[in-house]
Amino acid sequence: MSDMRLIVAGAGGRMGRALTRAIAESKGAVLAGALEAPGSDLLGKDAGVLAGLPANGITLSADLWAMSKDADGILDFTVPAATIANVAIAAQRGLVHVIGTTGLSASDNAVIKSVTNRAVVVQSGNMSLGVNLLAAVVKRVAKALDQSFDIEIVETHHRMKVDAPSGTALMLGQAAASGRGIQLDEHAARGRDGITGARRPGDIGFASLRGGTVAGDHSVSFLGQFERLTLSHHAEDRMLFAHGALKAALWAHGRAPGHYSMADVLGLSDI
Repeated sequence: MSDMRLIVAGAGGRMGRALTRAIAESKGAVLAGALEAPGSDLLGKDAGVLAGLPANGITLSADLWAMSKDADGILDFTVPAATIANVAIAAQRGLVHVIGTTGLSASDNAVIKSVTNRAVVVQSGNMSLGVNLLAAVVKRVAKALDQSFDIEIVETHHRMKVDAPSGTALMLGQAAASGRGIQLDEHAARGRDGITGARRPGDIGFASLRGGTVAGDHSVSFLGQFERLTLSHHAEDRMLFAHGALKAALWAHGRAPGHYSMADVLGLSDI
């Protein structure tokens, strides 16, 4: 099979530049386009140069329809509005759409899922191998421990992150809720301030820290009577997410239409 031709959405951003580097460092894929927001000062710049590589002749453009004519997939770590704008074009062009965007609303996710009867979408709050293994373990532990063990999730990210809790924290919360057989939306405690009263039994708590240049730290604690268990993951460089997204795209190339996750990519969907 020939190399998979990939577009990087948000190519001028930190994650976009990491994705460009990951493609250049890996076999089986080539950069076919670099998408950036209309009006960006980076439009027309060389994607390779922006990523700290030699010039590659792929310049940043805001025209996804034009660049997707000769592409096989798109790697999309942008913002909700941009991702939703990309969904219809990706589906119409038959592109594999790898979505790592966080902060998506329920209606945004409904739009994404609406195209998966005819398009291939791989969506995850985190593309790393370690985090997805952590989610599988969290699900198992939550199933094994009853509600006498409280579940608390703490995440830390760099000062520039705009959404909270992180998509990874929510993914871990969903894994815990699935293990418990409950709905996360009905049991998530996402903000505590003032006189809150005692902790509600069965809640899954979230706390978000922001500062510095942290790529991503996540921990899930199970706090019981006289003991606690904490499972954690520490990301040291966002390149791990870029390589995970690339792995997802290559795995999805040629798959039947559907909505997939990194658990599917890594063979963890049965856990």
